[in-house]
Amino acid sequence: MVNLKKYLFLHKQYLVILTLICAFSCSEKYHVDKIEGKQIPVTEKTAGTPSIEDFIKPYREHIDKDLGSVLAYAPQTLDKSGEWQTTIGNLMADAALEYGNKVFATREKNKIDFCLLNFGGIRSIIPKGNVTTRTAFEIMPFENSLIVAALKGEQVKEMLAYIISEKKAHPVAGITFTIAKDNTAKNIMIQGKPFDADKTYYVVTSDYLVNGGDNMNFFKKNTGTFDLDYKLRNVLIDYFKDVDTLKVLTDVRISKE
Repeated sequence: MVNLKKYLFLHKQYLVILTLICAFSCSEKYHVDKIEGKQIPVTEKTAGTPSIEDFIKPYREHIDKDLGSVLAYAPQTLDKSGEWQTTIGNLMADAALEYGNKVFATREKNKIDFCLLNFGGIRSIIPKGNVTTRTAFEIMPFENSLIVAALKGEQVKEMLAYIISEKKAHPVAGITFTIAKDNTAKNIMIQGKPFDADKTYYVVTSDYLVNGGDNMNFFKKNTGTFDLDYKLRNVLIDYFKDVDTLKVLTDVRISKE
């Protein structure tokens, strides 16, 4: 017959020892002595597994197919050459004004007066020939979205003074003016009407500029902003899709005495 008292005694001893072991184990602190790493070239193949190239190939082919799809045709190369306006800048500003207006009119029941973008934001040309989705990504690789800013007449004056002082072909649409001999703006026309200093104008631009990018601090003095949730790149893609042949816009928007 099993000695029950002896069995219970041994069982209690076992539990005590186990508890002490756990207590000491939990109290022990660990720390990292050393971290080692190994650089694995992307060209190196791992035994028994597909190469990185094999893995990403179908994704690359899918992306290349989408980016390479032809959307329109450019009869000549559009670039940033020009003193106060450029062919590519005119096209981008016109597209932003037209397509931004569609969204703004639907959401706000209002109309955008003019557009201002930045010269430095255009990162490529539109070469003569087929225009693809990739073209839009090359021109506008950033995630900038359209924002409409409400500016008083005083801020519009600051904007024109900024453009003149910068001496760069910042893209504009919906507004024209002449640079006088004293480097001030004159003959200012907005949507074909003379500039009214007492009016509030709605200007479409990018989220980067509305926050004072490129030192366009006049945008930060706005009386209200409206996020159109419309990427500038997507504006270009939509514009390309809607036209068969791109317009080469050489009209003078900023002139000089």
